[in-house]
Amino acid sequence: MALFSYRASESEAGLRLDKFLSEKPELPSRSYLQRLIEEGWVLVEKEPAKSNYRLRRGEEITVSVPEPKELSVEAEQMDLDILYEDEDVLVVNKPKGMVVHPAAGHESHTLVNGLLYHCRGKLSGINGVLRPGIVHRIDRDTTGLLLICKNDVSHVSIAAQLSSHSITRRYHAIVHGVLSTDGVIDAPIGRNPADRMKMAVNHKNGKCAVTHYHVLEPLKKFTYVECRLETGRTHQIRVHMASVHHPLLGDAVYGPARSPFPLEGQTLHAKVLGFIHPRTGEYLEFEAPLPEYFQGLLTKLRP
Repeated sequence: MALFSYRASESEAGLRLDKFLSEKPELPSRSYLQRLIEEGWVLVEKEPAKSNYRLRRGEEITVSVPEPKELSVEAEQMDLDILYEDEDVLVVNKPKGMVVHPAAGHESHTLVNGLLYHCRGKLSGINGVLRPGIVHRIDRDTTGLLLICKNDVSHVSIAAQLSSHSITRRYHAIVHGVLSTDGVIDAPIGRNPADRMKMAVNHKNGKCAVTHYHVLEPLKKFTYVECRLETGRTHQIRVHMASVHHPLLGDAVYGPARSPFPLEGQTLHAKVLGFIHPRTGEYLEFEAPLPEYFQGLLTKLRP
């Protein structure tokens, strides 16, 4: 059990409890903090408090963080949309809302749970027990193609291709505003110094990140674009497009808090994935059709 103690300063008076704690870099993620608050592990003046409690100057806040439980990953039967499979690799079309691998708060019903059942445990182990077979990821609310490695030899090969930027990854997105020309965003991405739960263009502490965008179709107040990744930083397309004032439609983290449409997260689809097969040396390329919600939005937004 780890125990952290704080006292609200004059400048912190009036802050919500969850906001106050989220700014403490030594504490866990904001979603995990919410669970600690709900379960009574966070006290204000020795009494449990709610997330929206407004702090007063001088109040003592204590946070107890229990020792992490070791997650066990169970195989689960799922209806996976598999586009390709052989003895080395598997290409899956991930739906919106599915988390890729287990983590605190998402211990089951992830893609990895389904893969363990489908592959009977025959997945690469390089990324550990929580991420078997996973060599790259996409966000929970991003749809589309993921490449899964079924053994360590294929994992090493695909990881090397990712590192050398030779894998083809093209995403389709709808962004706010009207773009008339193609472009390249070459801007390092790192943790947002003002909010550690977000990423941001960070020229001081960021890592190299390059996104090419191509205008597919102008829409009413929006633009349908294709983004090609050279690098694979966390939230790269979302952060880069927001940095040029064209955030993704539905992205409440990097764009407007409210969407004009009832959406679950950003309109982003990993449409094309191409790679050199680790055993045969053949170049393979796959394409996933746009999900129905995405196609419906395009229909609504066309002039």
